[in-house]
Amino acid sequence: MWKGRFSQDTSSLVQRFGESISYDWRLFPHDIAGSIAHARAQLKAGLLTEEEFSAIEKGLLEIEIDIREGRFEFKTSLEDIHMNIESELTKRIGAAGGKLHTARSRNDQVATDTRLYCRTQIDGISGAIHDLQKTLVGKAEQYAASVMPGYTHLQRGQPVTVGHHLLAYVEMLQRDKGRLNDCRRRLNVSPLGSGALAGSTINLDREAIAEELGFDGVTRNSMDAIADRDYIAELLFVISMCGVHLSRLSEDLILWCSSEFGFVALSDAHTTGSSLMPQKKNPDVCELTRGKTGRLVGNLMNLLVAMKGLPLTYNRDLQEDKPPLFDSVDTILLVLAVNTEMIAAMEMREDRCLAAASDPMLLATDLADALVKSGVPFRTAHELVGKAVAESVKSGVPLDALDLTAIDPAYTDAMKSVFSLETALAARTNPGAPSVANVKREIERWKASL
Repeated sequence: MWKGRFSQDTSSLVQRFGESISYDWRLFPHDIAGSIAHARAQLKAGLLTEEEFSAIEKGLLEIEIDIREGRFEFKTSLEDIHMNIESELTKRIGAAGGKLHTARSRNDQVATDTRLYCRTQIDGISGAIHDLQKTLVGKAEQYAASVMPGYTHLQRGQPVTVGHHLLAYVEMLQRDKGRLNDCRRRLNVSPLGSGALAGSTINLDREAIAEELGFDGVTRNSMDAIADRDYIAELLFVISMCGVHLSRLSEDLILWCSSEFGFVALSDAHTTGSSLMPQKKNPDVCELTRGKTGRLVGNLMNLLVAMKGLPLTYNRDLQEDKPPLFDSVDTILLVLAVNTEMIAAMEMREDRCLAAASDPMLLATDLADALVKSGVPFRTAHELVGKAVAESVKSGVPLDALDLTAIDPAYTDAMKSVFSLETALAARTNPGAPSVANVKREIERWKASL
C-alpha cells in the first residue's frame, strides 16, 4: 500500500503485530456493500466506465460468495479485510480494481464497515431480547397467581407473585431494546467520503452512497467521522447493561434452585452434574451468564481506555475496537439464546413458593397500614407493629396468632384479617403493584406489545 515511500519491506514480526485480518474478516459483507456503493458513486462522477463498474461489482460479489463458502485465502501480509478484498479484486479484474480506492481511505472505509456491522448486530440482538421477553411473559402467565416472597436485602419482605417477579425482567429488557434503538439511530449516518481526515478533492455524491447503504444521512465533520467510536462504546454499554440484567436474573434463579429456597426446577438439559458428587444438579447456565457479564463489562472498559487519550483523528489504537466489539456481540447473542431456552423449560415449585410466602411476618406492613387506616400516625403504627414483631420473635408465637390488643389498645381484633395472602395481594391495585388482576393485565399488555 505504501511501497512508493518505503525502501524496506515491513518486518514479519511487525506484520504479525499489526494484522487485523484474523478477526476483522467478518466485516466482509459490509466492506463489499460499501465498496459497491462507492464504485457506483465513482461511475456517476465519471471516474469509472460502465464496463469497469460492472467488473468491480461482479468481482466483489464473487469474492463475497467465496468468503461465505470458505474458499477465500486471507493473507496476513495484507493486514486487514479491506486490503485482502481489494488486492484479490485487482488480481481478478485487472486495472479497474486499482481504481476502486479513489477518493476513499481505509479510515472512512473501516468507519463505514463497523457502523454497518453494528447496525446489523443491533437488529439481531434486539430480536434475541424480544424472544427472551416473550418466553418470560409466557412463564409469567403460567404463574401469574402463584404467590412467592419478595425480598429486600435478601430477606423476606412482602408477598408478590411469580408472574410479577418475572415481568420485572421483561421491563429491564425493554429498556435494553430502547437503548439499542437509540444507539442504532445515532450510528446510522455514513462517514464514507470523509477520506483519511479531510475528505477528498474528488467529490463523490455522499448522500447517494448513504442512501444505497441504508443510512439516514451523512456525517457533518470529516475529522469527527474518522475518529468517532462513540457508537461502538454505546453499543458495548448497552450490551453490558443487558448482561447485568441477565446476571441479576441468573442470581435469582441460582438462589431459587438451591435446597434452601427450592422455588424452581431447571431441566436436566440446562444443568450439569458433578464429576465427584453424584447427587449434584448445578445451574451452570446461570453461573456462566453471571460470569460472562464481567467479560462484557471488561470489553466496554477495554474500548473506553483505548479511546480516552487519542488526539484527532485516526490512530492505530482504534484497530483495538473490534476484538471487544465482536466478542461482546457473540457473547450476548449466545447468552440470550441459551437463557431463552432454559427459561422456557424451567418449572416453578409453587408449593415451596407459597410456603415461604405464608410467613405472617411478610404482612407486618399490612398490619401497620391497618393501624393507619384506623387513625394511627404511620410512625406510631410502625413502632407498634415493631413491638408485635419483637414479641413474636421472643415468644415464638406467630405474628398472626398473637393477642395484639394486649400489646397496645390501638389494635383491634378485626385487624387480624390482614393476615391473608389473597386479601393482601388483592388490595394492591395501584398501577405497577402485584395484585393478580394487575399482573394479568400486564401480561395481556405485553403479549399485545410483543
